[in-house]
Amino acid sequence: MAHIELKGITKTFGTHTALKNLNIDIADGEFFVLLGQTGAGKTTTLRLIAGLEKPTAGQIFIDGHDVADWGAAERDVALVLQQYSLYPRYTVRENLEFPLKSRIRRIDPPEIQERVARVAKTLRIEHLLDRKTDRLSGGEMQRVSIGRAIVRKPRVFLMDEPLSALDAKLREALRTELKNLQMNLGATFLFVTHDQIEAMSMGDKIGVLNNGQLVQTGTPQEIYRNPANTFVARAVGSPPMNLITGTLAGGEAVASEGYRLPFGNGRAIAADGRPLTFGIRPEDIFLDSGAPGEARVHDVENHGVEKIVTLRTGEKFIHATVPTQTVLRIEDTVRFSWNPEKVVLFDAGSGVSLRHAV
Repeated sequence: MAHIELKGITKTFGTHTALKNLNIDIADGEFFVLLGQTGAGKTTTLRLIAGLEKPTAGQIFIDGHDVADWGAAERDVALVLQQYSLYPRYTVRENLEFPLKSRIRRIDPPEIQERVARVAKTLRIEHLLDRKTDRLSGGEMQRVSIGRAIVRKPRVFLMDEPLSALDAKLREALRTELKNLQMNLGATFLFVTHDQIEAMSMGDKIGVLNNGQLVQTGTPQEIYRNPANTFVARAVGSPPMNLITGTLAGGEAVASEGYRLPFGNGRAIAADGRPLTFGIRPEDIFLDSGAPGEARVHDVENHGVEKIVTLRTGEKFIHATVPTQTVLRIEDTVRFSWNPEKVVLFDAGSGVSLRHAV
């Protein structure tokens, strides 16, 4: 497999800067997820690594080799796209065999047969081998598309939102299969998505991309619990982190809406009186009749194992996760508080976490 490193990558298209000074380090055998909205630069990053685009500035290394002058074939990477890129008149077997029959590879027919059989078994598409691909479902076509990549035994797998066209249930199943596949192959995967659930459930590491710049890199838990700024706080988590504006005074958090919540730890001293944004996850807010904050119930979503409650404080909204047996009605008045140990402090002006501020 391969170690990938991007150093100072900038890519411009005319007057538009798609990527700006991008630095990424993907370890050998790692499942790295690049998370960002449409236009963030995710696909451009994949195309640069694949050799389909050249960077305006910066270097790309694969296993320590600068690949600036290497063509796409020399880099030996497999690109799996959202569109299935299969030959509709070919059978599944013929589609899987096709990458192995190029003049560059010169693989013997018995080995081609063995590789196709192994991949078909891994992806559970053995029963489809003699079926034309235009007669397959979306999930089956995506399995075949992934199989075409695996059968080549590439150094790196690059995946461009391969699950986004599938229905929710199938996406969930294929997420698990892809992660298991990556672990069994010991392969290096770079997976790009706009879906934070995919990123959190699949990635060993996540890189959050915003307007062509890498905002934060870390494990899913690091990104979730300790976001570098308010953009990352909103980008990761469903529902996202609550962001409450206010200040600290006398060991309490004073929200702009006027309510006060406990904040008795050492961080309060350095930030007293400074305009802040308090970040708190919905599961770290609790309802209690004796709690200091007051709100009205604006909405209740029953998710089966839990309820997500939207609370209204003045003109602002806060999400809280509560047990499913909690009885709440719209416009009920409730008291709430938070776990002060779980609060992340952000500078109100820059949005940068005080833990990450230099």
